Amino acid sequence: MNRLLPAILVLFAMEHAIAQQQTFCNPINIDYGYTPIPNFSEQGRHRATADPVITLFKDEYYLFSTNQWGYWHSSDMLHWTFVPRKFLKPYHHVYDELCAPAVCAMGDTLLVIGSTYTRDFPLWMSKNPTKDDWKEAVDSFKAGAWDPALFADDDGRLYIYFGSSNTYPTYGQEIDRKTFQPIGERKELLQLHPDIHGWERFGENGDNTFLSPFIEGSEMDKHNGKYYLQYGAPGTEFSGYGDGVYVGDHPLGPFTYQSHNPFSYKPGGFARGAGHGASFQDKSGNWWHVSTIVVNTKNNFERRIGIWPAGFDGDGILYCNTAFGDYPLYLPGKALNGYHSSFAGWMLLNYNKPVMVSSTLGGYTANNAVDESIKTYWSAASGDKGEWLQTDLGATSTVKAIQVNYADQDVDSSYLGKIPGIYHQYIIYSSEDGKKWKVLVDKSQNKTDVPHDYIELEKPVEARYLKMENIHMPTGKFAISGLRVFGNGHGAVPDTVKHFIGLRGDSERRNIWFKWQTVNNATGYNIYFGEAPGKLYNSVMVYGNNEYYLHALEKDRVYYYQIEAFNENGVSPRTEVQRAE
Repeated sequence: MNRLLPAILVLFAMEHAIAQQQTFCNPINIDYGYTPIPNFSEQGRHRATADPVITLFKDEYYLFSTNQWGYWHSSDMLHWTFVPRKFLKPYHHVYDELCAPAVCAMGDTLLVIGSTYTRDFPLWMSKNPTKDDWKEAVDSFKAGAWDPALFADDDGRLYIYFGSSNTYPTYGQEIDRKTFQPIGERKELLQLHPDIHGWERFGENGDNTFLSPFIEGSEMDKHNGKYYLQYGAPGTEFSGYGDGVYVGDHPLGPFTYQSHNPFSYKPGGFARGAGHGASFQDKSGNWWHVSTIVVNTKNNFERRIGIWPAGFDGDGILYCNTAFGDYPLYLPGKALNGYHSSFAGWMLLNYNKPVMVSSTLGGYTANNAVDESIKTYWSAASGDKGEWLQTDLGATSTVKAIQVNYADQDVDSSYLGKIPGIYHQYIIYSSEDGKKWKVLVDKSQNKTDVPHDYIELEKPVEARYLKMENIHMPTGKFAISGLRVFGNGHGAVPDTVKHFIGLRGDSERRNIWFKWQTVNNATGYNIYFGEAPGKLYNSVMVYGNNEYYLHALEKDRVYYYQIEAFNENGVSPRTEVQRAE
């Protein structure tokens, strides 16, 4: 019997094992590779990817992202299968194997190319990308570009969009569909205007004026005859990294800035950042947006991937719903109408609740595992079997799902790029009294790489305490950035927030200061804001505070806003909508 567990231990023979899963949780749980760039990992080897694109092709979802030495495919957007593949030729001596890839489905063929300005990279094609079955569409794609996006219009014409710079704009160009050579000159399409669009300002809080912001990450989609040219800004390092959109009547413009921007935005919560992504439709026709999540602990380019509900409203406004976007979300299912939300209604049960651990390495303290920050983490003194972490929910609650977010601490120095065959193993126990324990999740025989493992229980359980025991780490210390427990408590939901105000001065119209009275039993708050009372499409999740400085406004636009409080038991009614001139 494990000496770290109480004397009485009752085993469940997988009574609460995973059944047909209905939800997922961001960051998505895929076997992320490690950064292949040595000088990007001088502060420690770590996993990293970004700049994702998902394309539905032949009834299968394909996910490509930066520097993974391959790609994934899935039939349900939950179980992703990795296909190893290097797309660059041996004479391309670069670390960026496939950086910020462009993916395009044209009939029965999938096209892929990464970022390059050398114009000697191949454009690849496959009719069966479920396996490594690719050939060159052209051996040297003369329209080489950085952060490219490929778009095939309904009339059969093909276009490329590209640009990643704090000096140059986003460009567009037509590509001959047969020869894959450029047609005519590239055309300037978009440029940032941070003096008007507050969210485009560089910096974590839009206040780093020593650098101009970056425009990058092009994406094009068509809806009801309109062309939606999307772009990322102001920098991938920041929580405010988002995606904006311009709309036009032709694939090469002219384009008009959408009244709702950024349309993809998530500056608060556990998983922050929703920039440089791609919009796509699921098998039922619902829209989603996949994008970059910022970690930025070991390196500025330490990142993950998130998938958020998206859509178009009745006025053709493109939106992305990130409210509770890092809580359990329902997987794609039937076609939906109206404002697309997939939140399952399962609340976080252990935010900043008491924690016990087997050991601690330096300043990587236990509370970091429950502080709702992906940037911080607890680390045990070793990666040995038997290291453990215990979280107290504060009261007996109904547990429905658990997310285990591993962190990279003292990873082996050889871990550069994709490392095959690595895996995690652990056991999670539950208890109502801290004395009698049951096996809740048994991953002791797991042989897969699950850096952001998400377990939806077949049957909810009543528990107050959960203990995670390490069995095997792929490398390094047993370190956790978030042991997140979801379900529903049995107490009262918070009261409606009182005295909520937004102060917007004449000297800086791109900012607003929100302030409200603390709700005593609240865990956190969601602030909603937008261009009209019925279009509060953007939100900010705030923990442990009763104020928030928002730097994402349009200089000359009137805004509307409201707030709700939440805790482990549920969500309060929202306040009345207010207006900020």
